Parts: sequence; C-alpha cells; structure tokens
Amino acid sequence: MRVMVSLSLFVLAAVAASAFAQSSAPANQPTPQEYAQRNQQLEQAALQVADLVDKGQQGQVWDGASGMTKQLVARDAFVKGVSADRKTVGTLITRTPANLSFSESDGKKLPAGLFANVAFATRFANEKQPVRELISFHLDGDNVWRVTGYTLR
Repeated sequence: MRVMVSLSLFVLAAVAASAFAQSSAPANQPTPQEYAQRNQQLEQAALQVADLVDKGQQGQVWDGASGMTKQLVARDAFVKGVSADRKTVGTLITRTPANLSFSESDGKKLPAGLFANVAFATRFANEKQPVRELISFHLDGDNVWRVTGYTLR
C-alpha cells in the first residue's frame, strides 16, 4: 500500500492509500490487516494535520486539500477560519484519539464518494472540557485520501 501525506483542511465540513494490495481475499476486498493499516495511516495523517494547525501552518494544510475543498473555500478564508477557531480555544494541552468512522455520500448533500472522519478528544487551555476535534478525509478519484475538513465542537 502506497502512503502519501496530503495536507489540507476544510473549515465547514494526509495520508492516502492507493489501491489495496492484492491478496488471497476476493477481488478488490482488503484483508483485515489492510483495513487496520489503512485506519492507522488515516489516524497518523490526522495527527500530522492537527500538528500543522497547532503550529499555525493552516495554509500548508489547505495547499494539500482535496480539490472539492479548494472549490468550496478559498485559501485565505480557510486560514482565517481555522486560525480564529484555534485562537478561541487557546493552546493545546492534550489530544487523545477518540473515533474513526467512514461514510459514503450519494452526492446529494456532500460530494459523492467515501469519507473518513478522525475524531480526537482534545484539551485546550481556554476550555474546561475536552473539545471534539474532527479531521475529515475524502478518497479522491486517484485513490488518495485527502483532507476535506477540520472542525472544533
């Protein structure tokens, strides 16, 4: 499995795996080990994206975003939005992985395709409780997972 880091975020709504390696499993069906590897790579990619945001490098994240993200939000707007959100919560204290989920869109509300969401329970200096930090990815047409979203809730 080839892995690349694509860095980007989309305020509203990286590592990427190309096609899964062939195995003894049915055609195009990943093995449990390949699923686990993909999940681990997505979690690592999300941590890398979060680290860039921690360092104020939101522009670099947008630069590697999915094309759909770049069509929906301009670089300057992305940088300003993420910066404003992060300024509100203060500096990072701790970040704990919380959940990895997948969903498939039919193209009606979101662009069509497979999405992955990596959630963290993140403690920030200005918040009494952990904040849900969510980094979203889309499996683009070239079989590369690219960031499509970064939100704090």
